[in-house]
Amino acid sequence: MTTMRRVLVTGGAGFIGSHLCERLLGEGADVLCVDNYFTGSKANIAHLMGNPHFEIMRHDVTFPLYVEVDEIYNLACPASPVHYQYDPVQTTKTSVHGAINMLGLAKRVGAKIFQASTSEVYGDPKVHPQPESYWGHTNPIGPRACYDEGKRCAETLFFDYRRQHNLTIKVARIFNTYGPKMHPNDGRVVSNFIVQALQNEPVTIYGDGSQTRSFCYVDDLVEAFLRLMRLEDDFSGPMNLGNPGEFTILELAEKTIAAIGSKSKIVRKPLPADDPVQRQPDISLARQKLDWEPKIALDEGLGKTIDYFDRLLRAPRG
Repeated sequence: MTTMRRVLVTGGAGFIGSHLCERLLGEGADVLCVDNYFTGSKANIAHLMGNPHFEIMRHDVTFPLYVEVDEIYNLACPASPVHYQYDPVQTTKTSVHGAINMLGLAKRVGAKIFQASTSEVYGDPKVHPQPESYWGHTNPIGPRACYDEGKRCAETLFFDYRRQHNLTIKVARIFNTYGPKMHPNDGRVVSNFIVQALQNEPVTIYGDGSQTRSFCYVDDLVEAFLRLMRLEDDFSGPMNLGNPGEFTILELAEKTIAAIGSKSKIVRKPLPADDPVQRQPDISLARQKLDWEPKIALDEGLGKTIDYFDRLLRAPRG
């Protein structure tokens, strides 16, 4: 008999986590999905519940967890401003205490551990595009700091555990990701635009819309996660994962309205505090180490995401 790989995914009922659970099951892993359902949803993983190799546990990673696993993917943390600013102290605790608890678990059971970090560690960058060698330009006391600085501290903890305890770690810095299973009210730009346009409501952009973002479809991102974890060398990261294609927010709004055939008009509101002006990953390292780059263009991925939200919004309530 061969022993199945036992994999823990924290935040496994979330947008990215649920896609990751699907892929891991498809690869023959035994998956333990842990989530406190603050932003995750049982609906994201309901179709997996009949799989005998899939287990769900309601748990908050700010408390220790005692399980036996071979690999850990630490994705637990609200990732959109509307959610992480709702309870900023808890957001910081999730990043910091959550990292300590998952690293402690990995140390105890000898597991390889993956940290879902973020492009927000670069803050409002002075270097464009952003390479992993750039240390960032963040405001440690601003309204986004609970997330930005929490994730920066989590990276510190991961590398200190590697140096001090010889833990096998993989750290990925995730850039804007979109796709089916995004929360319709998460405040992220892709879901905002799609929901507004599907309902023929005004599409809201902040500032003049000239700020740029790079959008990676979730399937491409999950593929990169798996390749990074499979690397057998001592490479720990950090590694940028995202789509280097750069679009202005205004371009995204216009593409969304056109793809839907919406009657929505674009309206402008003031730019929020500490909102980055530019965000684009340098993925040279991912290309070199993983032989990876995104395959799904924005127009294709946007179409799939629109179809998902269209079905979601048409579904009967209650």
